[in-house]
Amino acid sequence: MGTHQTAASGPPFVFRRVASRRIRRAAAGLLVWLAVFGALAPAPLLSATEPKPPIIDVHLHAYPADFMGQPGAPNPLTGKPSEAITDDDLLRAALAAMNRYNIVKAIVSGPIVSVRRWVAAGPDRLVGAAMFPNPPPSPDLGLLRDDLRNHELGALGEVTAQYAGISPSDASLEPYMALAEEMDVPIGIHTGSGPPGAVYECCPKFRESVGNPLLLEELLVRHPKLRVFIMHAGYPYFDDTVALLHAYPQVYADVAVIDWVLPRSEFHDYLRRLVQAGFGKRLMFGSDQMVWPEAIGMAVEGIESARFLTPAQKRDIFYNNAARFLRMDQSPPHR
Repeated sequence: MGTHQTAASGPPFVFRRVASRRIRRAAAGLLVWLAVFGALAPAPLLSATEPKPPIIDVHLHAYPADFMGQPGAPNPLTGKPSEAITDDDLLRAALAAMNRYNIVKAIVSGPIVSVRRWVAAGPDRLVGAAMFPNPPPSPDLGLLRDDLRNHELGALGEVTAQYAGISPSDASLEPYMALAEEMDVPIGIHTGSGPPGAVYECCPKFRESVGNPLLLEELLVRHPKLRVFIMHAGYPYFDDTVALLHAYPQVYADVAVIDWVLPRSEFHDYLRRLVQAGFGKRLMFGSDQMVWPEAIGMAVEGIESARFLTPAQKRDIFYNNAARFLRMDQSPPHR
């Protein structure tokens, strides 16, 4: 485990206490966003009786239990308080949900202290990732290189440039992008929308316009070997997402959060259009689990309930595409 320089409240990419108020305000905005979209979504059809094929979750968070302002924040879809009252409760419940749905690998991001705890609890299936640049500070580049070289971290992201009001192609992020390309590690970049009112509640530099996936273009031109995936599949920027995926065949996309927060018909319409556009082999499952472990099952059901997908297409989204992207599985595809 690498040693990090200590700032006023912790290592370089631990969330500072000075940012905690902003984080909680952002979380409050997110709750509103989830409630608006999620109120219309049907409850998941959970079944623990049937054996489940393997799943890879490329977008899962290792957050503290009070990330949404206080422990036990209500799930915006069910209205029920989270049963994860402590950090340990949240970790145990998330691991239990991963067991229930046979999630064999997951990329986890969040405060680095939490990320390290989660990875230590599941080293064979949890891949730690550095989350930056918002809230600050961003990771120390040298220490980050050491962590990647020592396999204490295995990915970069969630890259939250949108919350800092900058494009993912911004020069300030260039050293991190170059490092990801040099070390051949996957990097996930937030695209699409954020919670309503973010600019007023938590993040005055947040701009909806810099969530457009096409803003990755200059970055991809500079770094053609970068292993990048766009988070949230660029929703609601469908046309721009398709344009990016068409022009840059190395780019993948996850469907995290939109697979359980959006009204089911809206998510299915967006997913159907992406598949019809020819990108079914580059879509990956993500839960965007925050402080509600049950969201993992809800996200799984978001894909399972898509009747327009063939079994093979579901397997691609749940496992095969991510296995290829992460270069973790050379065995025959899971059907």
